[in-house]
Amino acid sequence: MALEISGTVQWQAWQDRVLPPVERVREGLWSIPVPIPDNPLRYVLVYALEAGDGVVLIDAGWDAEVSWQALNDGLAAIGTTVENVKAVLVTHSHPDHLGLAGRVREASGAYVALHALDATLLGADTATQEKWHGSVLDYLTTHGVPGTEAAATVDGMNSDLLFRAATPDVLLQDGERIKLPGLDLRVVWTPGHSPGHSCFYEPERRLLFSGDHVLPRITPAVGVYAQTPGDPLADFLLSLERLERFEVEEVLPAHEYRFRRLDERLVQMARHHTERLAETLAAVRAASGGTAWELAARLKWSRPWSAFGMQQRRFALGETLAHLKLLEARGEVAQAAEGGEGPARWYPTR
Repeated sequence: MALEISGTVQWQAWQDRVLPPVERVREGLWSIPVPIPDNPLRYVLVYALEAGDGVVLIDAGWDAEVSWQALNDGLAAIGTTVENVKAVLVTHSHPDHLGLAGRVREASGAYVALHALDATLLGADTATQEKWHGSVLDYLTTHGVPGTEAAATVDGMNSDLLFRAATPDVLLQDGERIKLPGLDLRVVWTPGHSPGHSCFYEPERRLLFSGDHVLPRITPAVGVYAQTPGDPLADFLLSLERLERFEVEEVLPAHEYRFRRLDERLVQMARHHTERLAETLAAVRAASGGTAWELAARLKWSRPWSAFGMQQRRFALGETLAHLKLLEARGEVAQAAEGGEGPARWYPTR
């Protein structure tokens, strides 16, 4: 069976390339679109849930004035204000989700909650920021990005958003129950898109607030970057399997539109990565000894490689590395640097 679009108003707005309206999803539950300036994802769907005499937000939106105004306008449309927010439950630490959480906390006294693994990425000082830039440059050159392009990529990164992000008050753990007046949510740890990405499940109404983990139209970026621990694609695929055990009537994602038939979407996403792994392995066999940068340029993307900007190429490199890392764990490819120096190169093992 095909995926069923339940957020038809949101879907139509997506087709029309406009911001969807604030929408009442269920009793005491609303979706508030908060724009992301100059971004193809266009907006984050912030969810507001009644909790006693206040509201709880799931995600907060990008830290920009237009986003802050949209969040305030959305809360006003449902009959409340930012001062009545009791908590901000953040699915993951990316700036389009965590960005405004600190500002909401300042205005309301709300607590900010985030999974412990994503919290470790936050709160650095200026010296650490400089060190972070250096680690990103090393990462890019290690994986084959030419020196001038690597330097330009680092210079073009907006790391200020990461380093001014709100430090959470509460560190979430998998399986934890979040109980507030009239509200009962469970934390479902779903790593891959970020180390601590978490969905929130409401068992009574069988609703899954899926963040970026499961979206109706696109698969989230799962990449290996300068500070990425472990094997994120392996984690992501296991996280998809973990969601199969939950009875879900409707999925409320952070982007695009609401939908039903989570089971079908999980199959589609797993199939996508199976096909991508096969394509990546074929690229290594066709260009044995290629760097991850060279291999990324050989893969099929939504647009030609030549049309990608520097930051889009950085994300494509990260996704390519995630697939290479999983192939390496399966024993199908191996990496080595020539003479122990220079960029890492990838070879088929058989």
